[in-house]
Formats: sequence, C-alpha cells, structure tokens
Amino acid sequence: MKVIEAEALSAGYGENMIWGGANFSVDQGEFVAVIGPNGAGKTTLFRLLLGLQRPLAGSIRVFGAEPERGNPRIGYVPQAHNIDEQSHIESLELVRLGISGTRWGFSLFSQDDKRAALSALESVGATELAHRPLAELSGGELQRIFLAEALVSSPDMLLLDEPLSNLDMRREKDLLRLVNGVVRSRNVTVVLIAHDINPLLPYLDRVIYVANGKVASGRPEEVLTSDRLTAMYETSIEVLRDSKGNVAIIGIEEGLGDK
Repeated sequence: MKVIEAEALSAGYGENMIWGGANFSVDQGEFVAVIGPNGAGKTTLFRLLLGLQRPLAGSIRVFGAEPERGNPRIGYVPQAHNIDEQSHIESLELVRLGISGTRWGFSLFSQDDKRAALSALESVGATELAHRPLAELSGGELQRIFLAEALVSSPDMLLLDEPLSNLDMRREKDLLRLVNGVVRSRNVTVVLIAHDINPLLPYLDRVIYVANGKVASGRPEEVLTSDRLTAMYETSIEVLRDSKGNVAIIGIEEGLGDK
C-alpha cells in the first residue's frame, strides 16, 4: 500500500519555490531517510505531509488523501524540544499526552491511558524512566520518551525530524536499532530526516535526497551515485564508498556522510 504519493510536487513559501518537480512514493512499512544539505527543504516536506503547508504545484497524498492537520495515523517527533530545567513533569505524563493532544490537565487521563503509556515506554526500552522528571534525562533518554509519545496512539507512520542530532555514536546506533525494530515489528512507515546518512544505511529501504531545488528518490544504492548527484547539483560530484559501505560525497561544501 502506498502511504505517500507525490506527483510533480513543488514546495516553497509565497512565490519562492524551494524545490519542485518531485515524483516519489513510500510504501507501508518502509524505513525512509530524507537527506540533503541544510536549508534544502527537508523539513518543508514534513510540513506538507502534516498538512501544515500546501504545495505550490503538483500533488501529495498521505494514506490516499490530501494531508490533514492532526492526522491520528501520523506520529511526529519534531527536532526541537523545549524542556524547562525546572520542570517536574514525569516521562509517563508526557507520553500520556500523546494519546490525545486535545485534553487539558493530567487528571483527565484514565487508567487505560496509563496502561497504554506504560506499554509505549516498554516498546522503546524506557520503562525504568516512567517516573523520572524530563529535566533529569539525557539526550538519548529524551529521544526514547519522545518516540514513545509518538507511538502511544499506534500510528501507521512516524515522522522523525533529526532524531540523531546531539547523540553520540553509541546512542545513535541504539536509537536506530530501536526505530528499525518498530518498523519491522509493527509494519509502521518511518520517515526520518538526517544529516549523516552513514548510520542509517544498514536499515534503509529508501532515500529521498533534497538538494539544489530538486528531489531524488529510490534505494540508497540508486540515489547515492556520482552520476545521480552530479545531475542534481549540476556540478561534478564523486561518491566514494569504503570497505564497510560508508559513503563520502565529494564536491559539495556540505555532503552527507562526509563527516
């Protein structure tokens, strides 16, 4: 089943197009990375999928319909989380908020909500964090809590905006194994924005590369090639791979996998 379908899609703000002419699709249960230089329009794609922005041209469909705000079938983890250092809100309470964003006050939650939140925490290996205040958690622990919050309503698709930022290599690997387990065990589609492609390569089904006003999509080995990226950037690009399969992109100021 096609979860996302884009045809001749163009995106931007006002009359300023960021990228255009995009044709791609994403199937149910795929693990997809959205990559490209900063400012290329990766988060703009998420805004389209979440119904927060309309296309400048073309069409995009999510679960066979036009995107809508607050779609319960989508779990979203934004890049920025503002956690008050003085906050005493426990992890369990934040996850329970993911059940219904329309409720006000923690006292309105039922025992069923609590059980669902605990189950979500268990699914991301964070049961022991249930009663820890958010302000006391590390970056890796917070990412697990936010992921649990997104999963608690059993969505069909997860949108994760730069979840690996500010994580060290070990915590990157732990989080990616966790997300991949969710994809495979629940048949959930995951679309993840990332800066560095290399940690993701063992898990990906598809790449959506956004750069220079264009969008390319396909299997990683199809998109991350010298010819494909040279055509996108309209300048000579060389893609190199080491013995472990890691990718280095040579010829642009900010590449993916060149760190």
